[in-house]
Amino acid sequence: MAGWLIVLVFLVGPEPAIGQGPPTENKGLTVGSTATIDLGPEIGVQGRTLRLRLLTLAPGGVLALHSHKDRPAVAYIIQGTLTEHREGGWVKEHYAGESWPVGTDVTHWEENTGSGPLVAVAADVPKSGM
Repeated sequence: MAGWLIVLVFLVGPEPAIGQGPPTENKGLTVGSTATIDLGPEIGVQGRTLRLRLLTLAPGGVLALHSHKDRPAVAYIIQGTLTEHREGGWVKEHYAGESWPVGTDVTHWEENTGSGPLVAVAADVPKSGM
């Protein structure tokens, strides 16, 4: 029986234990340099801001469950490995030098399972004032 459980965990992946949900609070996250620009006067996209942030996530740190419903984004990993968990059990690792889009249909949480800090740049287009 224990052998089947190990195989099941291996196939399903490292999801939260039964009775536990995804993390609801950030842990080990530092938001460094942030730059923003109001897109209304710039290109006529009223009510939206272009935001660029430098994120550092300590080993064992997590970015809590969040939605990109009104906030599409792109991310780039400078250093480390980020494990992304999306709804439905989808899990993917992102590595240094990799970039990817995060569309408005994405709800996810992320973690640094590596031994060193994760450093990433994230750009998004939130509603002004977020």
